[in-house]
Amino acid sequence: MLRIAVPNKGSLSGPASAMLHEAGYQQRKESKELVLVDPENEVEFFYLRPRDIAIYVSSGRLDVGITGRDLLLDSGANAEEILQLGFARSTFRYATKPGTATGPADFGGMTIATSYEGIVAKHLADQGIDASVVHLDGAVETAIELGVAQVIADVVETGTSLRNAGLEVIGEPILTSEAVVIRPLPSAGAVPGAGTADESVQPKVEQFLRRLQGVLVARSYVMMDYDCRAEHLEQAVALTPGLESPTISPLHNEGWVAVRAMVPAKEAQRIMDDLYALGARAILTTSIHACRL
Repeated sequence: MLRIAVPNKGSLSGPASAMLHEAGYQQRKESKELVLVDPENEVEFFYLRPRDIAIYVSSGRLDVGITGRDLLLDSGANAEEILQLGFARSTFRYATKPGTATGPADFGGMTIATSYEGIVAKHLADQGIDASVVHLDGAVETAIELGVAQVIADVVETGTSLRNAGLEVIGEPILTSEAVVIRPLPSAGAVPGAGTADESVQPKVEQFLRRLQGVLVARSYVMMDYDCRAEHLEQAVALTPGLESPTISPLHNEGWVAVRAMVPAKEAQRIMDDLYALGARAILTTSIHACRL
């Protein structure tokens, strides 16, 4: 069976399980379940702490896993990102009290508090900055107020919590993160008896990735159907080129054709307006639940 690590809690857990369910996999019904076997799809799911997933995958004991890019990089594990999943997006940045520093170049001799020690230490080393890094779990905004550090490095979404703590974001983003699928690096998985990934597993991994890619496409596109006059067809097709080419069918009424094409969901309303202005009628959009490209 393909062995897959899934986040057991936090912001990654719910969206990851929802995507796997959309991809046709069974998912646990109780949060206390740690292992779930999906015999029909020949998959075994292991529900683990998001921070631990990269370590388990890099050991070769699990074939693939879903985690955050930030957690993968912070772990230093011998695993690599192979698919971006488009949820749990975040930006990792430095923050401090106004007037303390304008960016990493001013951090020399300072202490930086963070829950992502690996990422920050590497970022500072890459820029040749001599600063101390202290690891804190949970909210790090109070580290400056309590004198533990002069700067913090943390995930920033709206920046509201930082402003409420009297802090300002400084410098360029350290990294942008989102949920990703990871697998062991080719050199990883040297644990005896660990069942490391080999060529026999690759077809199952590829099938797993195709299913998730199908969900991503299904979420991003809608199917659009409409009728238009034949003399306006080329203009209509220019608005709805589809992925390969739209499907064109003649209608019973002479001079009219029916068109079907996939269009980006976020552009669907604008495209419908443009088609209507062109003379198209009976314009419909339907959701796509699954696909293979």
